[in-house]
Amino acid sequence: MALLKVKFNQKKRVKLAQGLWLMNWFSVFAGILVFSMGLFLKIELRKRSEVMDNSESHFVPNSLILMGILSCAFNGFAGKICYDSLDPAKFAKWKPLLKPYLALCFLFNILLFFVALICFLMRGSLESTLAQGLKNGMKFYRDTDTPGRCFMKKTIDMLQIEFKCCGNSGYKDWFEIQWISNRYLDFSSKEVKDRIKSNVDGRYLVDGVPFSCCNPSSPRPCIQYQVTNNSAHYSYDYQTEELNLWRRGCREALLHYYSSMMSSMGAVVLLVWLFEMSVMVGLRLLHTSLESITNPEDPECESEGWVLENNLKDTFKSALENLKKIGKFNQVQADTEGAEGEEGGKTPAITTVS
Repeated sequence: MALLKVKFNQKKRVKLAQGLWLMNWFSVFAGILVFSMGLFLKIELRKRSEVMDNSESHFVPNSLILMGILSCAFNGFAGKICYDSLDPAKFAKWKPLLKPYLALCFLFNILLFFVALICFLMRGSLESTLAQGLKNGMKFYRDTDTPGRCFMKKTIDMLQIEFKCCGNSGYKDWFEIQWISNRYLDFSSKEVKDRIKSNVDGRYLVDGVPFSCCNPSSPRPCIQYQVTNNSAHYSYDYQTEELNLWRRGCREALLHYYSSMMSSMGAVVLLVWLFEMSVMVGLRLLHTSLESITNPEDPECESEGWVLENNLKDTFKSALENLKKIGKFNQVQADTEGAEGEEGGKTPAITTVS
């Protein structure tokens, strides 16, 4: 029994073709939207590429861009088919292409659904990318005289100001690295010497943070240095008092920013996928209703359209049988080629008559 079997007359077929033509052009605009989202996300990720460890995060925007281009191409082509289906003479040239085209549409929709899921599932990969990238970026914060790293200080400072964050996972991350350049250290000072000697790696570590970690909304002047020294500041306890530094780490801030953006894009792609599925079902109904016309000379006669010629179970079995046949055919071909090779390799016997 056919799945979603519908009876059509001439009027219904025309309405279906016109409706699908309109829906396909809406889908073209949806494809442009998906393409634009991918381009926007790619630009946003490139802005922070210096604090990202690798390019794995660009898989999502690249996929969105590709899906947007394919959506425009597929739906533009389908719109042309729907328009020509109103004229039997014009539609005749598309008949051989419709089945392969619908198969490609099915694969495209599977990929589109996969991309929508990836938008929701990329959080873990993005988190590890940001964690390592921010860690490296903070190490290079002091290298203002090193080619290729001289802009890292500005990048980190602007990042912390814009996203209201401090450090990788928190402000204490700055205590574990030397973020002050050696050119600004007085090596004749006893304090500097003692700090460098007290560190195994010979680094100058302080319980301070860059100015960009300061929260301008705090009524108290920014406590940037000696953050953990209560005696260095009047009426101050760093363990109990609300510090005037940003509490949130930049990894969390960036992860929230990008993951919320990707989740929103994933929801949009999912809606586009549902719309594309409805267009594909409608195109299949139009295709089968036009093919099942019993009398081509009478275009006003009734016909039947369906999505699947058999039910899901029978269709699945038929698909498996076809795959098995293809596998057996390939195996027979391989065996035949092997036998021919063996026969060609044999040397014919030569009989001499004396």
